Order: sequence, then structure tokens, then C-alpha cells
Amino acid sequence: MPPHAPYTIIYAPIVKEHLRSIDRKHYTLIRTIIQERLAYEPNEENRNRKPLKRTVFESATWELRFGPDNLFRVFYDIHHAEREVAILAIGIKVRDTVVIGGEVIDL
Repeated sequence: MPPHAPYTIIYAPIVKEHLRSIDRKHYTLIRTIIQERLAYEPNEENRNRKPLKRTVFESATWELRFGPDNLFRVFYDIHHAEREVAILAIGIKVRDTVVIGGEVIDL
């Protein structure tokens, strides 16, 4: 059993728009991975979770990569005092670009 209470996962309203550009068959995977990997240690850096060198989307300071060939990207921020993880954007990595809500985002 984890030593601390889990972080609450909060989705920004715009994330619904981002998900519309992703095939529905991936929704369960996205929701499951976000809950599994960000609920307890969202600020633990590893191969697929890292702090961003600069703020990329809104106030996102972290990135989570997952899925087949690390296709998906979740950009989030951590509010330690409230024990919350704010999911600010969900996108797809296509070659050297990230597409969020149908828009190409320059990293």
C-alpha cells in the first residue's frame, strides 16, 4: 500500500477537445495510464515521465509518454499542497511534432 494518499487527477476543460482528435478506441488506455502513473508519484522522473525544460502548453511543467511506440503525450502540472495533478493537454506524437486537438504544437 502506498505511504501517502493518492493525488487527485483533474482534467482541464479543453482536454475534451484534445481527445476528439484521438481515436475513441484509445480512451480507456489513456484514462487507465494517467490514473496508474500519476496518482501516486507524479513528480518521479523516469524514462517516460520527465519535467519539461520550458513550459509548453498552458502551465504544463511535466510530460508523460505512453502507448504503442510512445504515441501519446500528456502534459500536466503538479499542485503538491492540494495533492492534485492537473492534466492540461493530451496529444499524439507524429514524427518530430506533437498534435494536440488537431493543431501542431512546436516543442
